[in-house]
Amino acid sequence: MQRGGPVEGTPAEGAVFLTALTAGPIARVDIARETGLSSAAVTRVAKLLIDEGYLEYAPDQPQSTNGDETRMGRPSSPLRVHARQTGSFGIIVRRDELIGMVCDLAGAPRVSERRPLVDNSVDAAVAAIAAFHRELVARAEEVGFVVAPHDLGLSLSGDIDHDTGYVRYSPFLGWRDVDLGTAVSNAVGAPVVVENDVKALTVAEQWFGLGRGITNFAVVTIGTGIGCAIVVDGGLVRGAHSVAGEIGHLPLGDPAVHCHCGGHGCVEAEASTTALLERCRAVTGLDDLTIETAVELARSGDEAVRAIFARAGRLIGLALASVANLLGPERVIVAGEGVSSYDLFETAIREAFAEQAFGAAHQVPIHVRDLPFEEWARGAAAVAIQELVFPSRQRVTADVRRRPGVRRV
Repeated sequence: MQRGGPVEGTPAEGAVFLTALTAGPIARVDIARETGLSSAAVTRVAKLLIDEGYLEYAPDQPQSTNGDETRMGRPSSPLRVHARQTGSFGIIVRRDELIGMVCDLAGAPRVSERRPLVDNSVDAAVAAIAAFHRELVARAEEVGFVVAPHDLGLSLSGDIDHDTGYVRYSPFLGWRDVDLGTAVSNAVGAPVVVENDVKALTVAEQWFGLGRGITNFAVVTIGTGIGCAIVVDGGLVRGAHSVAGEIGHLPLGDPAVHCHCGGHGCVEAEASTTALLERCRAVTGLDDLTIETAVELARSGDEAVRAIFARAGRLIGLALASVANLLGPERVIVAGEGVSSYDLFETAIREAFAEQAFGAAHQVPIHVRDLPFEEWARGAAAVAIQELVFPSRQRVTADVRRRPGVRRV
């Protein structure tokens, strides 16, 4: 499916739009300062985006008095994203649940829904996503968009090829070599972008959360898996194969411990919720122990269980120190369902981080964010907006060369 984004989707248009999105209402002279574009270029691009309906004047805001003037010599009104011009859909695919959101063009949530995913086999999941998407489309009609939202962002855990929409490996869904983007795009009849869930969450944090206004930061997630995404010089780093930031598979743990990825000694093999629960069951002898009960035991003083959480915290702290040493971020944001028990990890995380961070890297602040999964779905919608404005991928419905071993559904 072809995109229908702002005008031609040039880098200048994308830069102006993103600045208005994250810093608006903002005067054109300040957009020029933020983007490095000339005032003339900003004025030209802003006019195009206003004419297309993607930006609008914010007359209720104070007018610019710092040199941003109209041709008549009067101060101009600041610019902001025209939120209701259109929007996007975002769905995060979890092992047993779909969480969906309709966001406006400014990324504000307008509709939020959850649906169970009873069967997470590929074919059944694609059908469930398509049915859920139809519900969200119907709900979006109630919002009153000028142009009905079209683009869908999907996020899920694992090794995801952002450029083509392929899922190479999603361990918690049990998927390998699935052409998910094409399958879902064909099922819903709309453009689809597929992204790793942590990277999608990081886009939302960059635009709306603790990453707003800073150019270098990392998001680390703890829970079912140990994930990470990094932003350097204002750009999300995906790497040549879209797998940059996978600190859960740094070999910092016991080399005798096997990881589901095929490696040994991975942080995730000892610090994920699954790994924690397996070890807690082993030391307590309780085969039906839940992670919630394990947390209660640790908080009530069970030393053996507390030691397991402390061991996981140390590995996470070493991984965070690796991120700080390699990238020198302004901050590290820790999120994920595991932060609900962060008190059991915190001391070990901070001690390991302080021990291993080199030089000034130990000054990098660690911020803990207890974000609901709706924010992850918002990240998927943000990725769809990002693709609308910054076209970077092959069309997921295009006739791309068949790859050996890739399952097309």
